[in-house]
Amino acid sequence: MTFNVLLQYILPHRALSRVVYWATRWTFAPWKNFLISQIVQRYQVNMAEAAQPDALAYQHFNAFFTRKLRPDARRADGDPTALISPADGKISQSGPIVDGRIFQAKGQEYTAAELLGDEAAAAPYRNGRFVTVYLSPRDYHRVHMPLAGTLKETVHVPGRIFSVAPFAVEAIPRLFARNERLVCHFEGEHGPFVVVMVGAILVSSVATVWDGLVIPPYASSIRRKSFAGQNITLERFAEMARFNMGSTVILLLPEGMTELDALQPQQAVKVGQRLGLQTRR
Repeated sequence: MTFNVLLQYILPHRALSRVVYWATRWTFAPWKNFLISQIVQRYQVNMAEAAQPDALAYQHFNAFFTRKLRPDARRADGDPTALISPADGKISQSGPIVDGRIFQAKGQEYTAAELLGDEAAAAPYRNGRFVTVYLSPRDYHRVHMPLAGTLKETVHVPGRIFSVAPFAVEAIPRLFARNERLVCHFEGEHGPFVVVMVGAILVSSVATVWDGLVIPPYASSIRRKSFAGQNITLERFAEMARFNMGSTVILLLPEGMTELDALQPQQAVKVGQRLGLQTRR
């Protein structure tokens, strides 16, 4: 076990995340400008795409991190049957779900039931398809709908807040099924699908367009919220949520609903880019 991986087990995840949550919202100009400048320079953030291209004009670091893009900066694939990327980032893994098991990295896997926190809810995805997208600090951190869908339920699953950087994904067993996460269940034109917002160390914070800030507070037990009858329907490519700091999005799709393209690990993707095609007409 490397030192970096060992740290993931011994660091006080939630305490650190609470400190960073407030530090990234401090409006003291020298502080927030220092943080923003470090990220822009270190990760070569493309501010020309941002609705506000002046990085130091943001009120605090989190406002910069969750910045809007120009309306023309991203486009949805022109084929209305295309499954599109929900986020900017890199493909961590993608492919078939085999008897309920999802590939994480070489020698690492977890189950759909563990990820969703519910055996019954995982049943439609037992032999379906999955796509995992990793967002780095340089990426746009708003998440968009991969398909049109009506929100049925969210499930806030408690857990650790391990890093989701590649070194951790390769070394920590069942990482995505152990981290704090928000599971969003949708019903689309051709069946159900799930968008999972996986938290990460140093502010496991998630906000949705329908509920505002959901994480924190951190959960001590599974929290379910039904949206049945509320008719919250979002179009393909519409904004659905955002990460306050980076993390990972996982899509689950039922068997026969979508044929994925030949996506490769570490392949860069952008919001709206085609990931596959719906096969049910």
